[in-house]
Amino acid sequence: MTFQRMGMYTLVALAVGVLASALITSGTVLSLLTQAVIYAIFALGIGVLLRQNGLVSFGHALYFGAAGYIVGLLLNMRLMPAELAILVALLCLTAFAFLIGLVIVRVPGIAFGMLTLAIGQMFFLSASRSRGVTGGADGMSIDWPSTLFGFTQSQILHPANLFLVCWVTLIVLMILLTLLLRGRFGVITEAVRDNEERARFIGISTVLPRAAVYALSAAITGVGGILAALNTGFISPESLHWSLSGMALMMVVVGGFKVLWGPVLGAVVYFLFKDVLGEFATHWMAIFGIALITVIVFAPSGMAGVLQRLMGQGKKKPLRAAGGEEAAAGAGYQAQAQ
Repeated sequence: MTFQRMGMYTLVALAVGVLASALITSGTVLSLLTQAVIYAIFALGIGVLLRQNGLVSFGHALYFGAAGYIVGLLLNMRLMPAELAILVALLCLTAFAFLIGLVIVRVPGIAFGMLTLAIGQMFFLSASRSRGVTGGADGMSIDWPSTLFGFTQSQILHPANLFLVCWVTLIVLMILLTLLLRGRFGVITEAVRDNEERARFIGISTVLPRAAVYALSAAITGVGGILAALNTGFISPESLHWSLSGMALMMVVVGGFKVLWGPVLGAVVYFLFKDVLGEFATHWMAIFGIALITVIVFAPSGMAGVLQRLMGQGKKKPLRAAGGEEAAAGAGYQAQAQ
């Protein structure tokens, strides 16, 4: 994707958000859209981890809920301004995830997922039982200040404005991720993901890039957690539970993780199922489960992959060209051997 095309897509996406916030007058609909965008950011964090590391996390709700808890505790104890509390929360989560990642990314496959699940549930139980600090299972309210980043709380929490804040945040994150993954960092992490042994053989340190991706995904998820805490003004241990990670993972699988906008699409589809089918079917999760199985079996690349094929962007190179490249590579190797 060229910078010109990326700029065009960005302007279109921003225009869609502005039009949606201006044309939709129902506060309920805007609130549902805001939730969808927040969980799209959550799913984006898991999607980045799966895309760059090839690892599945069942405990990413830890970073979603912990972001809200850190900000809430800092604000309730009046230790610092809200803007600084948000920055401190994200930095603490990123540093913690990087240190944890240095250990757990060494474990492959399902064992990694089980480790993330265990760590996440450990913090869930700690938050549930620490009534004096976190409010326990009842949760705690967050004492947001009257002004945030120069805007009054009433302005920010207006349904149209809050949706627009979350939407712009999602777009900015996707732009930054696109630029980051198109550079050297993206190339190195993809090389480690595809063949860790070969990457190590040519001198690439494989643990640090994997830990960095894990920390990056945690930071993105933390942004979603802070927006969720701003939206509700409340945080509870349910935000740390593994079921929330499973829900976000379903969004990633349905939408697809090979492109950055796949998890976002999956989040939109999930909330459409939840809010539209939920009114007509009591067991809407069963219907969504059937859709999930269908996507896994017939479209492993998710709905984003299907859309790419329909638009002609996912076509493979012709067999003749691929064969020619392989032949050239083989001839070059033989020439070096001689």
